[in-house]
Amino acid sequence: MFDVGFSELIVIALVALIVIGPERLPRVARTLGALLGRAQRYVNDVKADIQREVDLDELKNIQSTFQDAAKSVEQSMSQVGAELQAAGDSLNQSVSAAVEAKSEAAADAPAPAAPLAGETTSASAQMDLGLESKPAADPAAAPKA
Repeated sequence: MFDVGFSELIVIALVALIVIGPERLPRVARTLGALLGRAQRYVNDVKADIQREVDLDELKNIQSTFQDAAKSVEQSMSQVGAELQAAGDSLNQSVSAAVEAKSEAAADAPAPAAPLAGETTSASAQMDLGLESKPAADPAAAPKA
């Protein structure tokens, strides 16, 4: 800021010693030092305030970026949800149409003959394999060893 060298400081000190005098020079130097300290603290506080404002602006920019990203994700998720809903509706319609076609075909077809003793139809055999449930063992009925 100011380009003051050592020789200029010595000239200023000599002029101050001559003008102010040796009796009052220490008190003036203390007062001048205190004033310079206050000015320096004030400048540092202003710098800190400016830095806080800059940081706050950066945080607001980051916040708006994240909010935009969140909105984008929300929109894409709602779009995917709508697509899934449409696919589910299409599947439900296909399944209901297939069930109706099968029920109409079953109503038009003659009734199948009853299986002979010991024979099972393939559908009932599949159901027996997949849907059979075994009763849970009763711990009170089990023999104790």
